[in-house]
Amino acid sequence: MPIVSYLAKRSIQALFVIIVVSLLVAFAIRMTGDPAMTLLSQSAAVSQEDIQNIHNALGLNKSFWAQYTDFMVGLLSGDMGNSFFRGAIAPLIQQALSSTVLLAFLSLGISLLISIPLGIYAACRPGSFGDQLIRVLTLTGLSFPNFWLGIMLMLFFAVYLGWLPPSGFDSWLGLILPAVTMGLILTASNVRLVRTAMLETLAKQHIMVARAKGLSEWSVVYKHALRNSSITIITYLGLQFGALLGGMVVVEMVFNWPGMGTLAIEAIAQRDYPVLQTSITLLAIMIVLVNLLVDIAYVLLDPRIRLG
Repeated sequence: MPIVSYLAKRSIQALFVIIVVSLLVAFAIRMTGDPAMTLLSQSAAVSQEDIQNIHNALGLNKSFWAQYTDFMVGLLSGDMGNSFFRGAIAPLIQQALSSTVLLAFLSLGISLLISIPLGIYAACRPGSFGDQLIRVLTLTGLSFPNFWLGIMLMLFFAVYLGWLPPSGFDSWLGLILPAVTMGLILTASNVRLVRTAMLETLAKQHIMVARAKGLSEWSVVYKHALRNSSITIITYLGLQFGALLGGMVVVEMVFNWPGMGTLAIEAIAQRDYPVLQTSITLLAIMIVLVNLLVDIAYVLLDPRIRLG
């Protein structure tokens, strides 16, 4: 019962956050400009009647609350409506969202495959040459802007060596450069996180007791210390997911990746309210759901939360 009430409370909080974010997004995007002016920008003379006719055709003559209600009802029913310029929104979102999620999880997977072993190695040998080298490399990685690293990788592997395509998603090879770029950027911070969390855990009394019982170093490090450090690591990864989606906008633009960031930037340029509102709201929902999954992981990993 405590678990059910805990998850119910977190779910209600998540729903409240989604509603607030969707309201803020709906309000903010209407401050970016009038889409009617974008449609009429090629006209020599624009009359107020022309603007009003476009507002009527696009549904912009309704009140803010009426437009917001129509949007939320459509989103909940699976009808995302139509773009002002590109037809139905659902196919646009489906393609962009699948590309972004694929790139995000592959980037995060690359980062974890590198950062967890390096962080554990550095924590188990503090002050050693390997530890110092890893810390210098991670500090160097934190200093690189993601767009600069992406351009350097593109120049070396695509232009100079010709091994990989420089941009686009025409084949699976096009996924490598943007995923490696984001993976390396994430690794720079994740290695430091794993190292710090493991150092704190390895210094605790129950780890010393485990060693005193004669358990192997592998069992102490991976079965006991890493499991106890996982709460800190999972917390950070949940928060990092939002930064990952935001940071991928730049990488998507560098590599011409057809993701949600590229779609949102194009919608901003065109003042395409429905596409922009739908894409940002869905990204916000994804971030909230990931953090809800982090809360569920807490319950599974930490008995104190289940008992509390």
